[in-house]
Amino acid sequence: MTDRYAVVGNPVQHSLSPRIHAAFAAATGQRLVYETLLAPLDDFPGTVAAFFRAGGLGLNVTVPFKEQAAAWVSELDPPAAAAGAVNTIVRLQGGFRGYNTDGAGLVRDLVGNCGVGLDGARVLLLGAGGAARGAVGPLLAAGVEGLVIGNRTAARAEALAATAPAVRAGRVSGTGLDGIGGRFDLVVNATSAGLGDDAVVGVDPGVVEDAFCYDMIYARRGTVTAFCRWAQAHGARAAVDGLGMLVEQAALAFELWRGVAPATAPVLELLRRGDV
Repeated sequence: MTDRYAVVGNPVQHSLSPRIHAAFAAATGQRLVYETLLAPLDDFPGTVAAFFRAGGLGLNVTVPFKEQAAAWVSELDPPAAAAGAVNTIVRLQGGFRGYNTDGAGLVRDLVGNCGVGLDGARVLLLGAGGAARGAVGPLLAAGVEGLVIGNRTAARAEALAATAPAVRAGRVSGTGLDGIGGRFDLVVNATSAGLGDDAVVGVDPGVVEDAFCYDMIYARRGTVTAFCRWAQAHGARAAVDGLGMLVEQAALAFELWRGVAPATAPVLELLRRGDV
């Protein structure tokens, strides 16, 4: 029987993950099937358990189930534990281990594909939810000098900042959106909001001037995310969506499952062209 993997979510039919993993499998000579798995909003545990009972070997997890996945698995890797969210499940001999490859995928895309230097960088991270929680540790590990977490609710940003060991060294702080000022080398949007204009963003537009801006959300082919449009309109030196992060986190999941690290640049190029 062919090894089975899937991405579980709701909705999930739009996911690019099956195309990405099919390309990885073809390039590395791995025989597998990767599908989409639609879980009812009220039965993530039952859907996932049934998939594994039927012989499934691994799952990617997308919205809105990443936090439920963290509670469902029998053990967590450190980034998943820190984020409180799981995007990759690996079947073990006697249970399931949850991983969060999103933050590492973000850093790999920024450094490897976008050429952004993170060592010594001053970074603004917008949002304090699961996506932001998964990004804090990898950004700090990459050597950022200062990390400001901005959120609509200041208390949530402050609470997230307080969980980072680097807060004691003054490298991490949390604030409300209206408390953000100064210049940044990198601005990362880790919110799920559209962020279409100044009133929605709620941030002084000066923070993106001459900054590299990155939206964790990726746009449909031929379009630009609202956050990227806003950043470009206010003087960002570049604004990139999260398609590269999607590919990089998928490659890390593929390696966890198959023990083979696929090349990501060719797949990202194919996706940008719309050829897969």
